Amino acid sequence: MNTLDFTIKEAVNEPIKDYLPGSAEKASLKDKLEELKSQTFDIPIIINGQEIRTGNTGNCVMPHDHQHILATYHKAGEKEIEMAINSALSTWKDWSFTPLKDRIAIFHKMADLLQGPYRDLINGSTMLGQSKNVFQAEIDAACELIDFLNFNCEYLYNIHKQQPKYSPEGMQNSTEYRALEGFVFAVTPFNFTSIAANLSCAPALLGNVALFKPASSCVYSGYFLMQLFKEAGLPDGVINFVPGSGSQIGKQVLKHPDLAGIHFTGSTGVFQTMWNTVGSNIKNYKSYPRIVGETGGKDFILAHTSSNRDGLRTAMVRGAFEYQGQKCSAASRCYLPENVWNDIKDDYISDVKSIKMGDVQDFTNFMNAVIDETSFDNIVSYIEHAKQADDATIITGGGYDKSKGYFIEPTTILTTNPHFKSMEEEIFGPVLTIYIYNQSWEDVCKLVDSTSPYALTGAIFGDNKNAINTGRKLLMHSAGNFYINDKPTGAVVGQQPFGGSRASGTNDKAGAPANLLRWTSQRTVKETFTPPTNYKYPFMEEK
Repeated sequence: MNTLDFTIKEAVNEPIKDYLPGSAEKASLKDKLEELKSQTFDIPIIINGQEIRTGNTGNCVMPHDHQHILATYHKAGEKEIEMAINSALSTWKDWSFTPLKDRIAIFHKMADLLQGPYRDLINGSTMLGQSKNVFQAEIDAACELIDFLNFNCEYLYNIHKQQPKYSPEGMQNSTEYRALEGFVFAVTPFNFTSIAANLSCAPALLGNVALFKPASSCVYSGYFLMQLFKEAGLPDGVINFVPGSGSQIGKQVLKHPDLAGIHFTGSTGVFQTMWNTVGSNIKNYKSYPRIVGETGGKDFILAHTSSNRDGLRTAMVRGAFEYQGQKCSAASRCYLPENVWNDIKDDYISDVKSIKMGDVQDFTNFMNAVIDETSFDNIVSYIEHAKQADDATIITGGGYDKSKGYFIEPTTILTTNPHFKSMEEEIFGPVLTIYIYNQSWEDVCKLVDSTSPYALTGAIFGDNKNAINTGRKLLMHSAGNFYINDKPTGAVVGQQPFGGSRASGTNDKAGAPANLLRWTSQRTVKETFTPPTNYKYPFMEEK
């Protein structure tokens, strides 16, 4: 049983470094970028702390210069996956009983290392391998991950303080927060290094063991995360690193009787397939696996006629085009009344045309490359569809080039059809579609709510309080993260726990205690100090 015979530091959000010209942090990071670019790493599978190389390899490339190979990585096959599972289950026997105080100390150490000597390494590998600009990498790979680590420790400490309200005289009631029996399958996305770490770290903090399966396009930063975990003192085997084919690994892992949970961020289709596989194998598991997933989004901005024009315009540009729109929360569809659009149209187009795009090492660039050729081709298909459509016009961007890097211009589609393809389907790229509405406020709110199967993020703009309150009510289930007079991106740990429902996932709120509760199995303990010695109750006595 874990006791709270220690205190814990209060978590605060990590300050974001500015990387201003001439600053020490900018010079240090630029040096790290050059150092990383000058090497080609050989990234192994890591099981129980041991490096394993299969010879079946893939390449980690820079999306903005895809001929530059940053690393080769070894892919796990059936043998390695079985080794990883066995290692995790063996490690579980000790790790699941490791005192809370010791577990928290390790994860606090991770945060400390990331605040210091690992900040440039994790930021730099994220910039180069995932084509994020310095600000995006700093917010994600450094600040958000530090926040996940520190806030989760505080949340877990407070969860352990939740004990039964009453213990009658002669007995003691208590609740123990146990690790799940088995292992957790952590399947991570390319777009956020912090999420990639948290998907395995959150369960591990609770005493679980995890298989860390990174997306092929973020193996590079994932490898350096494993170095961070080890230096912080995380025992070997708690998190095993298994890059490789998702379909091959998933097929083997999802049928294993010791699967205790899935922690997933990725596409809706993949998540639904995983859930279906679990359902069809439900009789084979030792316990019911916990399934936690954050998937797609078709995130909206809806403006009222009373909107602040400049705030709205900025939210559209930042919400749609930061990090090339490769956020689950990125603004993808926009609903504007005609008078508002007339007021902001010229300035909006001017803003978008002024966006600089290129290499991440040029800190003046606002946008960089999309992640890979598959993503590039998919995004381009929507742009080409709009070019051929009778009910849509491209008013910004529309150009693209993958000869050196996977670059797509920030593209805006104006449509007269509220159900145009790019208003309904997730694109995951720098494409914003605008519909000019003439319906009543109530009717357009209902249109927004019913257009997409997703319900991740959304934003409404307006200074009319009655309109905002009506929008909040009518859009109650349209977004798990709802923004008023702000862009629909940029959730902060400890401030806006993140997640959506409907087709967007299980809404278990990363960055909140609710997520951690999914990775524990409670045990209620009643200890009686003087047990009864006669089976008969007082009511049974004769007169």
